[in-house]
Amino acid sequence: MGKFIEEFKAFAVKGNAVDMAVGVIIGGAFGKIVSSIVDDLIMPPIGWLIGGVNFSDLKVELPKLVVEGVEVTTAPATINYGNFIQTLLDFIIIAFCVFMLVKGINKLKKKEEEKPAAPAPAPEPSAEEKLLTEIRDLLKNKA
Repeated sequence: MGKFIEEFKAFAVKGNAVDMAVGVIIGGAFGKIVSSIVDDLIMPPIGWLIGGVNFSDLKVELPKLVVEGVEVTTAPATINYGNFIQTLLDFIIIAFCVFMLVKGINKLKKKEEEKPAAPAPAPEPSAEEKLLTEIRDLLKNKA
C-alpha cells in the first residue's frame, strides 16, 4: 500500500499532471465565458434576424400514445433538434475561439523565438594566453 501511495504522490505532483489540472480548470472557466458570449451576445441577434426563433424551443412532438382507444396522459415525447442546433453552434464558436487563442499564443512564441539573442561576451583568455601576451609585448618593447 505504501508503494501505491508513493506512486500516486509522484504522479500528482509531477509538472505535467499539475499543468494539465490547471489547464482543465482554466478551460472550464473559459468555456463558461464563451457559452455566455454565445447565449447572451451572439444568439439574440441571430434569433432576431430569423424572426425571433429560439433554437432551444425547436422540436418535433411525437404523436400521443393511444392504448385500446384510451389516450395516455403522460407528457408527450419530443425530438429536441433545436437544442442540438444550439449545442452545435456553441461548439463551433468555442472551437473557433480556442483556435484563435492558440494561434495568438503560437504567434507570440514565434516572435519570442525570433528575437536575436544577446551576443555572448568574449570568453576570458586563459592564464596561458595572458602569459603569452605579456611575453609578446615584452619582446616588442625590447626590439
